[in-house]
Amino acid sequence: MTTDAEHATPRVAAFFDVDNTVIRGASSFHIARGLWQRDYFNLRDIVMLGYEQATYVLFGETKDQMDRIREHGLGIIQGWSVAEMTAVAEEVYDELLASRVYPGTKAIIDEHLERGDEVWFVTASPVEIGRLIARRIGATGALGTVAEHRDGHYTGRLESDFLHGPAKASAVRELAAERGIDLAASHAYGDSVNDAAMLEVVGHPCTINPDPRMRRVAKERGWQVREFRKRRKSGRRGIVKSSVTGAAWVTIQVTRGIKAALRTVLGKPKRDHAEAAREL
Repeated sequence: MTTDAEHATPRVAAFFDVDNTVIRGASSFHIARGLWQRDYFNLRDIVMLGYEQATYVLFGETKDQMDRIREHGLGIIQGWSVAEMTAVAEEVYDELLASRVYPGTKAIIDEHLERGDEVWFVTASPVEIGRLIARRIGATGALGTVAEHRDGHYTGRLESDFLHGPAKASAVRELAAERGIDLAASHAYGDSVNDAAMLEVVGHPCTINPDPRMRRVAKERGWQVREFRKRRKSGRRGIVKSSVTGAAWVTIQVTRGIKAALRTVLGKPKRDHAEAAREL
């Protein structure tokens, strides 16, 4: 039997950004890659997303970049089935995202869960992706950007603001009010300066894999810094290598796309998804 005192006890929560905090790289890019392998995207779409992934890894997250991704992404998914998108995302998690979860971040998540804390992911990515990752990792739930859909299909518009920057802090405050979460006793984790507003609303902020601007903010404010990226002696060189690798991947895929188009023109059979996936 639950007592009134138990109802009155404030909850403690841990709020995690997703991209480069929980998942290495941009989760939306990895989902997009899986969708491209299933013929959802054209070459222009994947080149654009590959470019954004490379700049994200090299320079960190910026508002202009997120705005470009938002507008382009909404245009791409207009008319898509929500159920089909979710089913593909489940497959992509198993193929790509599961291996990109930072073990160090996963250990922190598990520690919070063992203490009885709620664990929420707060991401600018579509809420469907955030909820999928949260469910697979065992978190309580996720807050994310909500794309409008009617009759089970995306309209290409948002239901509310892009969940980014100060909007993350507002969403955390609203959730805390709804669920009786004590923000002063709670924790928040992020890698980008755009997560700073979210980290400021809790009593225990911590940066994970911070980009250069976030590292400066953390130093100025005395925030804890956790680093789970595997760095070589030259950290900058490692980041550049990652970006070059991403750009090289896009180039390879463009080449394959051109070859596939030529095969179609010449009347050669198209390979199935399984065969294409084995090459990657």
